[in-house]
Amino acid sequence: MRRVFGAKKDKEPPPSIQDASEKINKRGDTVDEKIKKLDAELARYKEQIKKTRPGPAQEAVKARAMRILKQKRMYEGQRDMLYNQTYNLDQVAFASEGIKDAQQTMSALKSANKELKGMMKTVKIQDIDNLQDEMMDLMDVSNEIQETLGRSYNVPDDIDEEELMGELDALEADMGMETESDGVPSYLQPDKESDLDAELNLPSAPTGQGAPASRYNAQAEDELGLPAVPRASLRG
Repeated sequence: MRRVFGAKKDKEPPPSIQDASEKINKRGDTVDEKIKKLDAELARYKEQIKKTRPGPAQEAVKARAMRILKQKRMYEGQRDMLYNQTYNLDQVAFASEGIKDAQQTMSALKSANKELKGMMKTVKIQDIDNLQDEMMDLMDVSNEIQETLGRSYNVPDDIDEEELMGELDALEADMGMETESDGVPSYLQPDKESDLDAELNLPSAPTGQGAPASRYNAQAEDELGLPAVPRASLRG
């Protein structure tokens, strides 16, 4: 039976949009090459028309140029038709690529949605709130522990601040009195010593004879070893 009717041929798959577009572009390139050749012939005939005198010879050249011009117009029509077909194929290809991109996007979104749903099952808002509350409680306990460890020992809580301020003022007063004399008490400073001698009416010791100038080296002393006050000054 196959020898009589022959075997069935397998159907060829339809050409793709890209294959059809490439085929049409090749045909367009062929038409463009023919148009260029016709333009060159027209340019040559134009030069001949300019050089020949009016008459039968010039009319023959014009007839040839007219025939070339008609061919050119025919090829230009074919080229425009091929360009339109290519444009339509490009539009279809662009739409097809857009649909493919949309399909891939939808597939990616579905996969991501499924993955997010699986992840959301393991994460609950209530668990997050409970974890936050527990962390806040732990931080409060940690702060209390730090404050407890930072306390000072043997420090009474009932300290009178006014009493401490009074002691501090007295200490500052004593420090102010001792700074000018480099730590020497005020009653032993030289200017105070001369004032004390004047109040007791003690004679000043001679300085030119090698005797010390202190009031403790006076000529007379009382029974306690202190400088004796002259009687004349006591009577007065």
